[in-house]
Amino acid sequence: MQFVVTAIGQRMPGWVQDAWSEYARRFPKPFSLDLREIPLQKRGRNADVDRYREAEGEALLAAAPSGFRIIALDERGNQSTTLELSAQMENWMREERGACFLVGGPDGLSRECRLQAHQVWSLSRLTLPHPMVRVILAEQLYRAWSITQNHPYHRA
Repeated sequence: MQFVVTAIGQRMPGWVQDAWSEYARRFPKPFSLDLREIPLQKRGRNADVDRYREAEGEALLAAAPSGFRIIALDERGNQSTTLELSAQMENWMREERGACFLVGGPDGLSRECRLQAHQVWSLSRLTLPHPMVRVILAEQLYRAWSITQNHPYHRA
């Protein structure tokens, strides 16, 4: 099963890249965790935020692999526990479809991203910095996978 995160923003701090790489390498084949970074739209004074958000949303959806389950990360989405996420992951594995997670830029996701998503998910009601979202998402996907495999990581 393949997990793909399409995220707005490039050139993350080293600690984000290190953490991402660590969790991505832990997934055994045939599982994988891949990142597709989409450049942030250049913003100027008196920026038209809606236009930028829509352009970024189009780029996120275009980067999503065809046939994958789309999960939009949005603070207004539903929250899940890690155990609930692992149960969802088991369903995804049975469907033999990959899952693509959309992470918006500083202005959030476009309406179109939320409409095209199979699910809208909130990691937290807290406002999280976008680099931290990548790390938390990678860790929780790995933790949920470890639960599905009875791997000791979740209990450690």
